[in-house]
Amino acid sequence: MKNRLLGLALGVLALAVSAEWLFAGTALAQEAAAPEGGHEFVFHFSIFVLAIFVGYFVVWSVTPALHTPLMSVTNAISSVIVVGALLAVAVEGADAPGSSGHVLAKLLGFAALIMASVNIFGGFLVTQRMLGMYQKKKK
Repeated sequence: MKNRLLGLALGVLALAVSAEWLFAGTALAQEAAAPEGGHEFVFHFSIFVLAIFVGYFVVWSVTPALHTPLMSVTNAISSVIVVGALLAVAVEGADAPGSSGHVLAKLLGFAALIMASVNIFGGFLVTQRMLGMYQKKKK
């Protein structure tokens, strides 16, 4: 367990450092162009990495009796991804010439919409089966 946690932590740290190196030039250019300055990407990526660690420790510290309610709540939270994907799909100006970024946003939003929908419906199906284990069987 400790080796697995250490490997996960080192992997996320390596990902964060490589992303920082990769996007350092872009972040510096954005900082120079932005009136208020700041590394917006680094800030958002740091929150993402912290959310990964918090989520990992929360899920692994839940007792087995609470796995069913936890799955129901995480399925409901996944609906936020569906809202974001719908917003990405609804990007205006995708048909304008030379706007390949909008087309990419629409494609990625559509892929996120499909994957999040499968996650939500599959999660509710698994939750229903888990709740079925606690019901008395008919004789």
